[in-house]
Amino acid sequence: MLDRLCREAADDLCVRRAETCAQTMRSFASFPYQAKSWDKPRKVVARIEATSQGLDIRYVVTSLPGRAQDLHEAVYCERGQAENLIKLHKTQLASDRTSCHNPVANQVRLVLHTAAYWLMLTLRDAIPQAAPLAKAEFVTIRAKLIKIAARIVEHSTCIRVHLPTGCPEQAWFGYIAARLSQAVP
Repeated sequence: MLDRLCREAADDLCVRRAETCAQTMRSFASFPYQAKSWDKPRKVVARIEATSQGLDIRYVVTSLPGRAQDLHEAVYCERGQAENLIKLHKTQLASDRTSCHNPVANQVRLVLHTAAYWLMLTLRDAIPQAAPLAKAEFVTIRAKLIKIAARIVEHSTCIRVHLPTGCPEQAWFGYIAARLSQAVP
């Protein structure tokens, strides 16, 4: 039923993609729709994407006013990003492991996992946006930046970190350290 309601917009997008020989084209549409179990019609936002692989249509039901593209990007995509961050917290930092019998111990564990999450997020935010690690998951950042062998030498005025010569991400360490030291008051 929903495909039928946005068929005209989807066909138009496929024709425009074919005429311009573009790899991918995307458009948005919105229309009212009422399922049998709903008491009133609601707004449906459709993200329509035409590629060489075919047509991909995603639907979001909302009661918010606004343009279809704005609603999709501001509400749906942002919500998805928030869910991805929660998933990182649970799966890659094991914050859902609260297996102690004592609830206070579980609470302390959750606080420590949240601190680790905050540190990893701060580290990732310090990486330049053009770098491949800027959007990397925590497991990748840990493997490439944290779980490496290094020799640390403390001097009276500074601390030196000697990285192995085979460290592929070695160039980023100075940059990230400078960015993180600027953030500290």
